[in-house]
Amino acid sequence: MIRWWNGIKSSWHHSFSLLWLMVIALQWVSYTEPFWLEVTTAAVLLTLAFAAVIEILVPVKMIYRLLLEAVAGVYLTYRMILHYGVYVPDPWLPGLRERLPDILSHMAPYLWFALGALVLLLLSSWWVSSKSRILMFTGMNIAAFAALDSFTSSVLWQEVAWTVFAGMGWLVTQHLRSFQLHYPRGWTQLLKYPFKIAVNVAIIFSLVIITGVNMPEVRPTLTDPYTAWQEWNGNGSSSGSGTAGASDNGTGTASTGSTTSGYSTDDNNLGGGFNFDYSPVMTVTADLRTYMRGETRSVYSGSGWSDDNPFTRGELKGGVVGQPLEQNRGSKVQTRELKQTVKILGGNSYPVLFGGLSISKVISVNGTDTSGGLLWRSEGSELLWKSVENSRAYPREYVLTSQVPVVPIQELNKQTYEQLYGGLDIDQQYLQLPGNFPKRVRELAEKVTAQGKTPYEKTALLQQYLQQSFPYTNQPDLSRRKSKDLVESFLFEIMEGYCDYYSTALVTMARSLDIPARWVKGYAPGEQAQLPDNLAVQQGGTLVNNNYTITNADAHSWAEVYFGDYGWIPVEATPGFTAPLLAQSEDTAPQATAAPEEKQNQPEPVEVNKGTQEQSFHLKIWIVAAAAVVLLAWAGFLLWQRRFTLRFFLQRLRNGQPLSPVQKVEAETARWVRYARRKGMLKEEHETLRESVDRWSHERPAASGNLAALLRMFERAKYSPEVIEDKDWRSVYTEALRLRKSIKSGK
Repeated sequence: MIRWWNGIKSSWHHSFSLLWLMVIALQWVSYTEPFWLEVTTAAVLLTLAFAAVIEILVPVKMIYRLLLEAVAGVYLTYRMILHYGVYVPDPWLPGLRERLPDILSHMAPYLWFALGALVLLLLSSWWVSSKSRILMFTGMNIAAFAALDSFTSSVLWQEVAWTVFAGMGWLVTQHLRSFQLHYPRGWTQLLKYPFKIAVNVAIIFSLVIITGVNMPEVRPTLTDPYTAWQEWNGNGSSSGSGTAGASDNGTGTASTGSTTSGYSTDDNNLGGGFNFDYSPVMTVTADLRTYMRGETRSVYSGSGWSDDNPFTRGELKGGVVGQPLEQNRGSKVQTRELKQTVKILGGNSYPVLFGGLSISKVISVNGTDTSGGLLWRSEGSELLWKSVENSRAYPREYVLTSQVPVVPIQELNKQTYEQLYGGLDIDQQYLQLPGNFPKRVRELAEKVTAQGKTPYEKTALLQQYLQQSFPYTNQPDLSRRKSKDLVESFLFEIMEGYCDYYSTALVTMARSLDIPARWVKGYAPGEQAQLPDNLAVQQGGTLVNNNYTITNADAHSWAEVYFGDYGWIPVEATPGFTAPLLAQSEDTAPQATAAPEEKQNQPEPVEVNKGTQEQSFHLKIWIVAAAAVVLLAWAGFLLWQRRFTLRFFLQRLRNGQPLSPVQKVEAETARWVRYARRKGMLKEEHETLRESVDRWSHERPAASGNLAALLRMFERAKYSPEVIEDKDWRSVYTEALRLRKSIKSGK
């Protein structure tokens, strides 16, 4: 036993090196876990763990250790294929000799992975044997993880952090080993204080961890080499177009360049990036801010919305100025009428007239009742304008009314799928998804909405997830895109974007849950125009500005979800945007409110794993908490260690100069006298300290010796011509501690 323990102690450096190497190996297993079968991951993990245990706890010759590790790898792989049902023994084969070929054929693919990982572990532990090689090995792993994080859909910052941690620990181990070899006597002395060594190492690690987690997040100012090379060759971004967003949104055909925000007429290839264009497009006068709807889309192609032609998407009827437009409205939909006056600025032309959901009547076009260019599609609530060259230009001003739905949130929130859609023949275009729609998008939608019981709750959960999980940017990093599907690349690879990404993701994810939805584009409400008071509207005795200016930067896209007899309801998934809605409270009074995320009794957001970052969230919290505890304990120790220096700090501030040793003795004497008073030993006003001490000595015989010593110290400092030093007041402090113990023990 002693020989075994001596072998363990002599190979401590190798054992710690293996532990740090295992930490790095686990990061690679974590990265490969989504791609490997469960049995492969389990076989590799167990083989590495048992190999590390054998290397540490079995200090025998290398050849014997290798044999044990190989046997362990084979046996563990065999147990894993049995556990996961990869291999089911044939009951008709009586003995091991007959079963062995079948076992080996099933083990072969997994065994190669396990033994390959074992070989890499052992080779790395043998080769990485110096400080320079540790730095090189750790740097190579960090660079590999960083490259995979940049050019794959994996989020590997957690793996990088653990690799840095392991590298630091490995360097500390190597430093101690070098100290042991070069200074054996000093090493022997150092081993007498193992706790002190461990504490110092823990403090350094804790400082690094706390500093790291509190560093501010700063976006990179330099383009990564791959993207720079792509752009230099003219391939820096993919083409796309779409609807762009309000003061935070846009569309573009490239991630950089001269593409600017605005209303797009081609939505078949969404994505890319854009620059904001704040040139004004229109002004709207209305007593309620709403999204200005343009067109709707239904057919998702994987890269965008392919039903681009506004005149072929469904049945059109001619519109007549002054006449109500046919409505396709559910039986439970309540509305409020809204009048809007729209003035087009500049020479822009559009295929539609813009208005709230849903336009019910056109009052005038260019100040007249001319209606030759109006076409109405009730299915999508689209008011089209068919221009004819020179004779029918796009109108510069039009007035219309819309029937804005009042959403009964409390009631709708309780409606089950069967209650909403059970007796309805849902138009399949609003459930359409391409045949190759990614499976992992469906799975993500199911996971996000697992807590939702009704279609409205599931929609709100999808909305929350998209708004809270992905940062908004008008220049998404397209170098990370691998998937051909727009939604899949947004959710798992690019993981940032603008309105077209969010709205398309919400529509397709809702459809994957059999909730009808459609994609809508138009303009966000814009900003309130600055008008003189004489042009403002008088309402309720106050001046109200009902004029809004909409710019190209306000171009936007969002989703509308169909809730059966409750009709279509806008749902905003883009962070920073809120779709203005009218909500019906329990007392049936319409109130202005926001999108579903602000409803009452809203389900809690669902935490969805995103790679190893989310999976190790709780572990990260514990690590940071442990580091904080170590640093707080260290700070407390430093304060206690410097307690004598800090003892008279406040008095020094009051006096403006340090206290003399005599003053410190007097202060310490006053301190122990106050303590004695708390214990019932009162000093009368007419008594000197000597008289009080004499009386206390008779009352508390057990403390008489300490009291006499304290009295001598005080009188020596106060009345003796001897020089008093700092050690004298510390003696008072020490004797006062003895007095406290004697008083307590004498009770």
